Amino acid sequence: KNRKSFTSLLAGLKVRSVKRLGLYLLVDLDDGNLMVVHLGEGALLRRHANKDAVARGTELTVTFTSKGQVRLVDPGGTSEVCLVPAGDLLSEFPALAALGLDPVGEPVSWTSFAGQVIPRAGDLKVLLGDDSLVVGLGDVYIDEVLFHAGLRHDRQSDSLSIQEVRRLYRALVETVHEAVKYRGTSLEDRPFTDVFGVPGEFAQHLAVYGREGQLSPRSRAPIQRTKYKGRWTYYCDTQV
Repeated sequence: KNRKSFTSLLAGLKVRSVKRLGLYLLVDLDDGNLMVVHLGEGALLRRHANKDAVARGTELTVTFTSKGQVRLVDPGGTSEVCLVPAGDLLSEFPALAALGLDPVGEPVSWTSFAGQVIPRAGDLKVLLGDDSLVVGLGDVYIDEVLFHAGLRHDRQSDSLSIQEVRRLYRALVETVHEAVKYRGTSLEDRPFTDVFGVPGEFAQHLAVYGREGQLSPRSRAPIQRTKYKGRWTYYCDTQV
């Protein structure tokens, strides 16, 4: 549907709740439907006053009777927004059923995490970037998690000891929660702002990512950078 006909379907509806499932936002509406929002690369949701100028690339505007708007700004036009009956969510988006651990949404025990990590027998950096194991981790958070766990990016998961798995799990949960506390990570080449337009501040708390040549907070030796499977990877020599 075009934007006008789509927004007409929302007229008069109330938002009962909003939750995140993986990289999807699910807006529960009082007519039994879910508005499913999947942001494309470079897209963002922004809170605005009704009178604010409309930015280029604004694909969707939702206006609330209590004043204010939420706008989807998507310069690349790669986002997806649709309405589906709540009971049909998994049939319409079957990939959601295969999502792995969400460190913020529905955390699991470290033993359950271990039961999924060890049998996969893969490089840790590759595994942590697999949404069927952990949802939503990119290079920044993977490198930070592995640093705090003291593990190398190319370490094989089936070689981990129980203590190392526990360290990895703890580092994963703590790193993601810290990133949420500081509203995400805004980098020079990848700026990120929250729904109010405020840049994320977690970049100020990164231990290794983007800090090649600076002293490691653990060893005081220079932080290393290497190209690993086509992706820049930052690490400390103390990681094993």
